[in-house]
Amino acid sequence: MEQTSAWRNPLRNPKDKRLPRIAGPSGMVIFGVTGDLARKKLLPAIYDLANRGLLPAGFTLVGYGRRDWDKAQFGEYVKEAVQQRARTKFNEHVWQHLAQGIEFVEGAFDDAGFDHLSARLQELDTARGTGGNWAYYLSVPPEFFSNICHQLERVGMAASDEEAWRRVIIEKPFGHDQKSAHELNEIVNAVFPESSVFRIDHYLGKETVQNIMALRFANQIFEPMWNAHYIDHVQITMAEDIGLGGRAGYYDGIGAARDVIQNHLLQLLALVAMEEPSSFEPAALQAEKIKVLRATHPMHPLGKTTARGQYSAGWQGSQYVKGLREEEGFDPESTTETYAACTLEVNSRRWGGVPFYLRTGKRLGRRVTEIALVFKAAPHQPLDGGQTDDLGQNAVVIRVQPDEGVTMRFGSKVPGSTMEVRDVNMDFAYAQAFNEESPEAYERLILDALLDESSLFPTNEEVELSWEILDPIIEYWAKSGQPEKYAAGTWGPESADKMLRRRGHTWRRP
Repeated sequence: MEQTSAWRNPLRNPKDKRLPRIAGPSGMVIFGVTGDLARKKLLPAIYDLANRGLLPAGFTLVGYGRRDWDKAQFGEYVKEAVQQRARTKFNEHVWQHLAQGIEFVEGAFDDAGFDHLSARLQELDTARGTGGNWAYYLSVPPEFFSNICHQLERVGMAASDEEAWRRVIIEKPFGHDQKSAHELNEIVNAVFPESSVFRIDHYLGKETVQNIMALRFANQIFEPMWNAHYIDHVQITMAEDIGLGGRAGYYDGIGAARDVIQNHLLQLLALVAMEEPSSFEPAALQAEKIKVLRATHPMHPLGKTTARGQYSAGWQGSQYVKGLREEEGFDPESTTETYAACTLEVNSRRWGGVPFYLRTGKRLGRRVTEIALVFKAAPHQPLDGGQTDDLGQNAVVIRVQPDEGVTMRFGSKVPGSTMEVRDVNMDFAYAQAFNEESPEAYERLILDALLDESSLFPTNEEVELSWEILDPIIEYWAKSGQPEKYAAGTWGPESADKMLRRRGHTWRRP
């Protein structure tokens, strides 16, 4: 099991855990480099990789956009983003070395700027030793994917060969339904083969998400009980305490289900529910996730197994906040949901009969992402009812954010002369257990793309299967009028609680 060492620390060499995984000669072109994602996440992550010594000496970063910038102006823009957002301490020596390979090419997505880009990249291949190896990061809306991909093809900068590789990294959303996702995949794959396409789901780069596999497959105590014989139900939650803010125009028409459930939560479900892969190689992992997604379907009737809502005004902690319909730029007649929940089933021998409850929302009680596996009650208890009044169901809770770790809930005797059992927690926290700071998700994913390590990137089949699961729910909601209201600072609409109560379950309060 040589590969397992790589999962203990994602920036380690899988052949020798003492050695870092350093990218070979390469460079990256960022389209949309002036956007929020690039400024807040991508540019700081690239600096952090350089600061950790994980990029090649000649690594080259090229920004492409409409700005009339020269090398120095773009360098100052990158430096400012790095100083504001980088996770590692700013090191002037590291910065000066990285800055030597920072370039900017002016152009639009459909003009002769790509000819200039091609010529400049060829010059950099010689000057910087990048070897013709380029990753193109499309930090732009999907409507620009086609132009960019075909322009790269036109100027001869898309095809890999025996001497050099070219890869494309694309951000979600991957379409707005299965049909559009399929069309988008065809557009990208017409230029780049699937093996050269890296679809970013930043949740898969989080250390605690990868720890799901370590928790399951490196420990004997969990896997024998990780099935329908012992598990009553599974809850997967991604809650946010913020509202739409300035994103109202973008969010309207997308909603919580498309924004979070289709990608993040269904990927978490696949990792929780998949069978043990033959290895942690990309093909083996992806094959098991695809099997799970093929077997996953919404439970019916959708009117009782799903819930959606829009937040109204209320108290977020000590602050009174306005409701969704008062947010600037939001259509007051919109049916776009800010809360979405659904009940799914995985039709397999391992999971038959176990409901998977997925929920996400904005303006909820607190910011938290977690996976809770709730176990069935013990088949026989020699305790009378009064002795176990405060005893709930055993649970294993994987906390993805913000307090990364794992909690186990079980019953324990209360000290004293009588037999009284109540719930206690056994807690593991990353921050306390390890001296090493977990890398930021984009650090891991950018490095993996440069290394051609695709384990944490959804394939086009995974994306389309996820939409196939979600589409019937969205279509049902489209015919169901306005979403239910819920007050800001609460945990969602009443219909979400009813969804679980019909099966005798209740939502966890993280």
